[in-house]
Amino acid sequence: MYNQLGVIGCGLMGGSFALAMKKAGLVRRVVGYSKSPSTTDTARRMGVIDIAAESALLAVSGSDIVLVAVPVAATESTLKAIRHLVRADVLLMDVGSTKSDVVDAAKRALGKQFPSFVPAHPIAGKESAGVQHADAALYQGRQVILTPLEQTRPEMVQKATDVWSALGSQVLKMAPHHHDEAFAAVSHLPHLLAYAYFSSVAKQPSGRDFLSLAGSGFRDFTRIAASD
Repeated sequence: MYNQLGVIGCGLMGGSFALAMKKAGLVRRVVGYSKSPSTTDTARRMGVIDIAAESALLAVSGSDIVLVAVPVAATESTLKAIRHLVRADVLLMDVGSTKSDVVDAAKRALGKQFPSFVPAHPIAGKESAGVQHADAALYQGRQVILTPLEQTRPEMVQKATDVWSALGSQVLKMAPHHHDEAFAAVSHLPHLLAYAYFSSVAKQPSGRDFLSLAGSGFRDFTRIAASD
């Protein structure tokens, strides 16, 4: 059991991880931080986190496992903000959907603490984002891709594997560039097509009329655009 989980980004992914860790009895206490104070407050009121931190650094202080659940573009600045409190024995993970850029950002931001970082991509989510939709069962039966490098400490990879497995996930490992090639084809391109298609219809002069006539085929194809 971990003594304290620090969650940076208490939205759907981070909040669901916190709830899942609690439900599985894997952590005693959860400290959370979000850029938006209202998100952090909501997470605390919902019982997703136990303590609302005023900064990312305070969320990491005293934590022996840390999950960074922020947009990929914010990964480097977030890791830079916390690196001085990431001890060698702290398991540090992210949940970004791309991995090569995350790994490069982590190398720049973490320096000598990089070997404790285990890049992770849970293949899970919902059409609706936000901590109010956090779900302890979000990761059950879902794949989680870990993309460790040669310098990643083996014991940290094992810890990450054990944590995700305990949450009911199927853990796979692959190189960051292989991950990105695969998901560009099976996930990112379909999302892009759905967004573009929905937008092109909605922007037509009679777009609203068109949408009111749409059947199940249109809804199925554009469903993932609801997460944009």
